[in-house]
Amino acid sequence: MPKKSIITNQREQEILHEIRLAGGSCRIGYLAKKLGVSDETIRRNIKTLESSAWVKKVHGGVSLIGSVSVVEPPFQARMGRNAEAKKALAARAANIIENGDSLFLDVGSTTAYVAQALQNHQDLYVVTNSIAVAHTLTARNNNRVFMAGGELRANDGGAYGQDALDFIQRFTVRYAIMSLGAISAEGGLMLHGLEEADITCDITARAQMSIAVADSSKFGMRCPISLRKPDDFDMLITNEAPDEAIKAMLERHEISVVVQPA
Repeated sequence: MPKKSIITNQREQEILHEIRLAGGSCRIGYLAKKLGVSDETIRRNIKTLESSAWVKKVHGGVSLIGSVSVVEPPFQARMGRNAEAKKALAARAANIIENGDSLFLDVGSTTAYVAQALQNHQDLYVVTNSIAVAHTLTARNNNRVFMAGGELRANDGGAYGQDALDFIQRFTVRYAIMSLGAISAEGGLMLHGLEEADITCDITARAQMSIAVADSSKFGMRCPISLRKPDDFDMLITNEAPDEAIKAMLERHEISVVVQPA
């Protein structure tokens, strides 16, 4: 199979984006309608993408080659996956935070480990939509913890939706420490759902410094939602250096990479 190359053609990038949003596969006609071009134009671009090993043609349509993470695993399962690497990343992120700092922590297994790594900090001003984060940092060392309201999601104990977003928009924090579903050269920074993306886009745009914390298992993976403004992130903390294609994508968005081995 040919080695994947960086996609520089704008329409081919748009095609990959639309296939990803569709869950990893879709029909030629669907892509033509979404992009406002002819079926034949899509077929020509698909041929190029297929030769570069990004997609494969299937009966009546096209599918991405590689893993497409559409449904996020349950929270406890994610807490146990790559736990040592996540703990090391969490410790590195916690070292950036000083006593008395204000921060937002989102719903994610790695950010839950960040909350654990912050248990000895004092006077923190914490905003979160994660019940795990709130439980870990509430009533400790004179912290103030603000939990977004609304219905808590069964699979991860996270509060999402308009009520949660309205609540979060009332705060400005020094640090936003965020999880990611996937990181790829062509898709950028990705998440599993629109509600997560709404919160991520809002808080990273308003935080003084936004930090993504994600282990290397997220590299090369795909999720349905690509973040519109990855430039709002300042730093990625991970456990292995990304490949050249992902490194180039991060450099384009001026996201510095901190490698913290487990």
